[in-house]
Amino acid sequence: MTDAAMPATEQLPTWNLNDLYSGPDAVELEADLVAANDDSKTFEHHYAGTLSGLSGSDLALAISRYEQILDKLYRVMSYGQLLQAGDMGDPEIGRFYQTVQERVTDTLSITLFFTLELNHIADARLGEQMTAVELQAFAPWVAETRALKPHQLSDDLEKLLHEKSITGRSAWSRLFDETMADMRFDLDGSQQTLSETLNRLSDPDGSTREIAARALSTSLNSHSRVLSLITNTLAKDKEIEDSWRKFTSPMAARNLANQVEGEVVDALVSAVRDQYGDLSHRYFALKAKWFGQEKLNWWDRNAPLPDADGSVFSWDQAKTSVLAAYGGFAPEMATIAERFFAERWIDAPPRPGKNSGAFSHPTVASAHPYILLNFHGKTRDVMTLAHELGHGVHQVLAAPRGTLMANTPLTLAETASVFGEMLTFQALLANEQDGKRKRILLAGKVEDMMNTVVRQIAFHEFERHVHMERPNGELSGDRLAEIWIDTQRESLGPIFNFDDDYKPLWGYIPHFIHSPFYVYAYAFGDCLVNSLYSVFKDGHPDFQKKYFDMLKSGGTKRHKELLAPFDLDATDPNFWKRGLAVITGFIDELECMTDP
Repeated sequence: MTDAAMPATEQLPTWNLNDLYSGPDAVELEADLVAANDDSKTFEHHYAGTLSGLSGSDLALAISRYEQILDKLYRVMSYGQLLQAGDMGDPEIGRFYQTVQERVTDTLSITLFFTLELNHIADARLGEQMTAVELQAFAPWVAETRALKPHQLSDDLEKLLHEKSITGRSAWSRLFDETMADMRFDLDGSQQTLSETLNRLSDPDGSTREIAARALSTSLNSHSRVLSLITNTLAKDKEIEDSWRKFTSPMAARNLANQVEGEVVDALVSAVRDQYGDLSHRYFALKAKWFGQEKLNWWDRNAPLPDADGSVFSWDQAKTSVLAAYGGFAPEMATIAERFFAERWIDAPPRPGKNSGAFSHPTVASAHPYILLNFHGKTRDVMTLAHELGHGVHQVLAAPRGTLMANTPLTLAETASVFGEMLTFQALLANEQDGKRKRILLAGKVEDMMNTVVRQIAFHEFERHVHMERPNGELSGDRLAEIWIDTQRESLGPIFNFDDDYKPLWGYIPHFIHSPFYVYAYAFGDCLVNSLYSVFKDGHPDFQKKYFDMLKSGGTKRHKELLAPFDLDATDPNFWKRGLAVITGFIDELECMTDP
């Protein structure tokens, strides 16, 4: 770390998307769209109405051809998504991305028959086909596709829903993204982006945090009508589709996609909520004591400790820290992560119009992932880099599984990312000799865990209430604010002052819009990794090999299969208690340390 200011924005790396296409008007991009469309028509002509009569080996060949078509289409879609994430305020990029979505959707409509017809094959007949060695290679994908069979609609309805998606959910999501990208926040006379405004909520100066918080609230409140409309429309859209598909709860579709039982998710949510008092309530009471206050203002949640020295990491220091931590665990992990830096697979500078969050996009198995983040030089940004590189390493290792089976369910996708964070945190803590900075690092890690576990479960509860109430009618902005405040008070505890300016803050959370009920996956992943890391520290035999085998499996195994080699079982209630005990242990350590 250094006391110097952050490096200039132009010194931070930007990604090179040329490995996908050289530009929106690239000849190769148009050629892929045309080829995929032509191949889809040939594919439909050859296979429609024939799947049940194919031999197992011929069905495997059909799946392979289907995967090749998807690889082309998803490559184009990935390029459009990444281009838009880099500048969501550019209308030309928005137009290009919408056009790409429409053309890809049209082509996918041609191949839609394939998965629908696959689910029409009788179980006994499919069992005969599955004896073929070639088809066994696709067995996990076939099983995942068949899991949707009870919720599949008629072929015509499925095609209608697919074709209308670009003018339905996707269009509302785009409206949200562009609204947030265009929004500016008045910070002492300067108009700032969402990313910069959120960054100032962790500024050492309390007045700076308050100004940013009030500005955030003011702008979100001024857009409350459109944000409420988007939220209500998407919730109603989901309710209608869930009803037609006979899902029994708003979370059921997500749980099925995540390949996790509803009872397991319920156990996780209950375990975290039951320990709010020993987790967030206890930690933030301790933080208030450090600040010499009876209560904290809501904009103090991510405030650095009073004796934090304001040191920042340069980009090179952040890179070195993460790679050293990864290499200390397994050299192969650092070697893969190094490619993201050397081959420009990372976009780090904050800039107007850029997506304000962070992600690692897997693109397609025939290419490689890309990472987006907004680097301000704080310890939290180093943890974000470690998190996204964990995703990236996972995606590289799983890519040989192919486009159909490389991606993992959300719950397991967070495993490698949170594990990468833990490795980096433990390395930074071990290398820090100053007692004060150790406490700051430990408090920072606890706060990250609060954000990953407690905050995400509170988000889950907010979503659950919204989606459970939506069938009774449209929720007003005031009602959305009430649900938000209630779930936040429950999770964060009585130590916080929540005034009216906190009420609109539900409005900027993108997961509510893009991926309903995504958020519990963060808590799932954090608790899972805490249990996994404790097994690693206890000297579990061949841990590194088993860990890499787990990552290489991609989406071919469920959580029970993946955790069995480590003697862990997420269906056991004690599993979640073990994971949460890691967090309470860190808080115990902080309570024993000398007060700032």
